Amino acid sequence: MAFFTSEYECKLDAKGRLALPAKIKANLPEVSGNELVVMKGFDPNLVVYTMMEFKKIQSKFASLSDFDAAQRRLKRNFFRSVAPVELDSAGRFLIPKAWIEHAKLEKNVIVIGTGSTVEIWNPKLYDEYLIEDSEEYSDLAKKFLDE
Repeated sequence: MAFFTSEYECKLDAKGRLALPAKIKANLPEVSGNELVVMKGFDPNLVVYTMMEFKKIQSKFASLSDFDAAQRRLKRNFFRSVAPVELDSAGRFLIPKAWIEHAKLEKNVIVIGTGSTVEIWNPKLYDEYLIEDSEEYSDLAKKFLDE
């Protein structure tokens, strides 16, 4: 299982390609090969999954009913925001133009390891989604992680 951490300043090239930071690339499982999945995030960002992680999500969607209108809508909207990508020999992948627009990406981007996924952010937007108050951070950790 891949485990991604830390924060990296990166650049998109003129064609919209992003080279994964070496520490992120080193943690990609060999079974994923060069295949990744990039999804438009629920926030104005992108989320990168290994193929193994994405298949876990895909299996949850497979259990949804095609006979239920709300479940069809969820599936339709989720899968339209997903794009399989492949790393080239330089460790780069091409981000689709609509995904770049969704995340408002420019030349400089922030890449964050978030455990089993990687997020890509516009640095100007990223700070708005961070917790600045240490008490709020502690309260959320207690709420969601304290057993």
